[in-house]
Amino acid sequence: MAEKLHVVRNQKDTVFRMLFREKKELLELYNALNDSAYNSPEDLTICTLENAIYMNFKNDISFLLDSEMNLYEHQGSYNPNMPLRDLVYIAKQLEKYTRDETIYSSTLVKIPVPRFVVFYNGTDGQPERQILRLSDAFEKETAEPELELKVLMLNINFGHNKELMEKCRTLREYSQYVDRVRKYAKRMQIEEAVERAVTECTREGILADFLSSQRAEVIAVSIFEYNEEEEMRKIRASEYKNGKEEGIIETCKDLGLSFEQTVEKLKLRFNISEQEAREKVRYLWDSK
Repeated sequence: MAEKLHVVRNQKDTVFRMLFREKKELLELYNALNDSAYNSPEDLTICTLENAIYMNFKNDISFLLDSEMNLYEHQGSYNPNMPLRDLVYIAKQLEKYTRDETIYSSTLVKIPVPRFVVFYNGTDGQPERQILRLSDAFEKETAEPELELKVLMLNINFGHNKELMEKCRTLREYSQYVDRVRKYAKRMQIEEAVERAVTECTREGILADFLSSQRAEVIAVSIFEYNEEEEMRKIRASEYKNGKEEGIIETCKDLGLSFEQTVEKLKLRFNISEQEAREKVRYLWDSK
């Protein structure tokens, strides 16, 4: 693994982004999604906002093709806030796109059709495809939202969306590579798992040219992605547990149980020490 020490990388980079920042592969993905047959990568104009940061996230891939502005995002964990994030992204994109126009004139300013897609390959179960809507986040439900933004979220884990995978070889092989990394990581260190996955995939013709030409970068990015994914999983598990603990404490208070009775229930329910249970109950007991 000595070679990875020489890699200097932007932490936002992912293997998905590395693959599809190339016009040829990006056009292949677009054609597969839209049942189109564009054959000139040069017709595609990359317009990713590299410096557009919102809540520490950058836009993954944006491009113009045939009067459409496509915003593609890769997510390793489910994020219901993607419509809101894409609203921020598209506003910035359109501001840039129309900077030479005046929106205060009597002439209609034409803009490209926005398209939003999220490619999800996290470990939490998600449907093959679903639509995320901005209106789902509105504090008050409305039958006819005056502002709406819809994001198509596709599950690209190995074995999902087979028809799409058949149409896009690069996406299919990316899914196979990620699946292999995760499989090996269950029984060996992540560094060893990634090395093995890269070596085997290269030998078997899975993303072979990409993996062999950018081996060190791919290894570094894959390790970072996996560790980040595991960290997020632990955070979600912790949030879930803390939420359950808080719920039990609130229930005990509502039932009129004493502080000591609540400590005992928490200790037995989560198999924690009396001191830890006492500290948790004291913190929540006093803050309610």
